[in-house]
Amino acid sequence: MECIPVTIDDLEGKKDPVLEDPEHNVYTRFMKSHRCYDLVPTSSKLVVFDTSLQVKKAFFALVSNGVRAAPLWDSKKQCFVGKGYFLLVHFNSCLRQKLNKRLTLCSSCTSTGMLTITDFINILHRYYKSPLVQIYELEEHKIETWRELYLQDSFKPLVSISPNASLYDAVSSLLKNKIHRLPVIDPLTGNTLYILTHKRILKFLKLFISEMPKPSFLNQTLEELNIGTFKNIAVVRADTPLYTALGIFVEQRVSALPVVDDKGRVVDIYSKFDVINLAAEKTYNNLDVTVTKALQHRSQYFEGVLTCNRHETLEAIINRLVEAEVHRLVVVDEQDVVKGIVSLSDILQALVLTDGEDGTA
Repeated sequence: MECIPVTIDDLEGKKDPVLEDPEHNVYTRFMKSHRCYDLVPTSSKLVVFDTSLQVKKAFFALVSNGVRAAPLWDSKKQCFVGKGYFLLVHFNSCLRQKLNKRLTLCSSCTSTGMLTITDFINILHRYYKSPLVQIYELEEHKIETWRELYLQDSFKPLVSISPNASLYDAVSSLLKNKIHRLPVIDPLTGNTLYILTHKRILKFLKLFISEMPKPSFLNQTLEELNIGTFKNIAVVRADTPLYTALGIFVEQRVSALPVVDDKGRVVDIYSKFDVINLAAEKTYNNLDVTVTKALQHRSQYFEGVLTCNRHETLEAIINRLVEAEVHRLVVVDEQDVVKGIVSLSDILQALVLTDGEDGTA
């Protein structure tokens, strides 16, 4: 499948930081000099769902395998669109050679090609009525049925990238298309080799950052560089109904909601990833509970909300994001009142898509 060409122009009100250091584009050059294949591990787990699989079982499989998304395979067309089961594939060199002979990606595949936690949220928000009414669409529908209903008025082509494309192209595609996962697909065989994410790319950059010249802008603050989002921050309160929180995810297309007290101070955070715990606990039939009640079902130990302030340096922010392996930091003031959000995409845009770049390698 051909990758969709992208260019970066104006990302919805995001202002490019002013970087006048001679080395300001050192990270751009680094990204242009490395290929997506450099990030593909020699052995990794990739879950692939057949579109004939029941939606409910697919989400249970996401939980049990600890993944957030999976490419889709249409056994009728014998191509990724992304069998009533899922394929758990460990891609090593031997398996790749075997898969090359039997898995193809046909040009007629015309959907987003991935099943994600966002799909789970959309199903719950669209079809939930009350705790007394079973969500039939989740319990009985197959993936193919759900996609036919949901995507009939919202055609979205699969955004993917070749392993030979530069990491710069990958970052550009992630940001331009406002997506969190970018399948790396072999153009010759159609095999999905890996799923690139903001987190994986930034972690890769961090491995080499000490070997590169240090731009002076790393010592500047978020406020000075104008990095992050500080207007119309979506938040919820501890007593906000879960269904309301899901509606915010759907309508405002945010990936996390700071939970605040009556003074606006952050006390917790509810992310899209937390929603999948509803599948793990099989508690998705009651969305009238509060966000606080839902957060009691977190499957992993929660150390607390990771925050920062606008006066911290970009270098400190990068280190905190990478070391904590989180997707965002909540920006607060001295009283812990929420003032903004700084995300991995904000950081990558500032580091890689500097002024004067046109989004092509």
